[in-house]
This record gives sequence, C-alpha cells and structure tokens, in this order.
Amino acid sequence: MGRPAVFIDRDGTINEQMGYINHPSRFVLLPRAAEAIRALNRSGFATIVVSNQSGVARGYFPMELVHEVHDLMENLLSKEGARLDGIFFCPHHLQGVVPEYAISCDCRKPGTGLIKQARDELDIDMTGSYAIGDRCQDLEMARRAGLEGVLVLTGYGRGEREYILPGESVRPAYVAEDLLEAVRWIIDSRKQKKT
Repeated sequence: MGRPAVFIDRDGTINEQMGYINHPSRFVLLPRAAEAIRALNRSGFATIVVSNQSGVARGYFPMELVHEVHDLMENLLSKEGARLDGIFFCPHHLQGVVPEYAISCDCRKPGTGLIKQARDELDIDMTGSYAIGDRCQDLEMARRAGLEGVLVLTGYGRGEREYILPGESVRPAYVAEDLLEAVRWIIDSRKQKKT
C-alpha cells in the first residue's frame, strides 16, 4: 500500500484568490503556504494539488497557461524548500465555449475524478489521507472520497463558513486560519490516531 496524501486546493488555499489566474503575474503564494507544504514533505504525506480550472473551457485562457502557472508555483515552492508530488486539475465546464472542454465530467470538484486519478497514478493510501480547501465544494469532494476535509479561512473560506456552510450537509473536520494551521492539525491528528 502506498503512502497517505493531503489533497490541496490551489486558488485561495496555496495562492491568493484572484478570480481567474489568466496571467502568471496574478499568481501570488499565500504567506506560510511553502512552510505548510514543507511540513507535509517532512511528515511523509504525498502533497497533491487538485484544482478546478474552468477558465480553459470558458475560453478565458489556454491550457498552456495553466501549465505555465503550475510550473511557476512549483518553482516558487522549490525556492522555499517545498515540493509537490502531483498537480491534477479539471479544465472542464458544461457551459464552456471551447467545445473539447465544454463537457460534463467527474473530475470537476466536488466530483472525485481528480482524487481517483491521483490515487491510481501515485499509489495513494486513501485511509490516512485528507483534503484541504477554501470552498464547501472541497469539503464535499472530501466527503465523497471518504476523506476528512479541512476548511481554510483564506481565499473564499471566511465567506463560505459564514454564508454557505450553514446550508450545506457537509461539515469540516477542522477549520483553520490558513494552510499551515490546517497541516499542523492533520499532522497532530495522524499522531493521535497512531497512539
């Protein structure tokens, strides 16, 4: 069996929520994000980004830009000693204007297609895995995949907690100020489960 993973949303969780990142200059790492990912690296978790990028289907930017932004993210993290084990994203949206991406899919969160893809490609032990994000759809994806979901209050998190979450059936296992606090809770939680 492989190692456990932490599946992390991108926009609003690792980097500043800017709406659509339609140019690399709009990609800004959040404070302490690299520190959080370094802590996961040291703790033996696979660190995997799972992200909806419907701007491709909507025609806001080409697929190449998503890869360029991800290269930038990996380079910025690497400069701070942090490493991602995988990046999986959904470029689809049913109401898109780019025909090849204007489809219904199971990879768009809260669907679990990205998690399944990562699990199969990277040999992930799902029993000890978690998900972190700033939206209720991240929590719902976690629930559907049988994972504990952590809500961060960066990005859309505060508004989601106050206005959206009360009307949802899903609940976070933990609410964290940011990615680092979420990671610390996950590491502590795993230690407690082992004792």
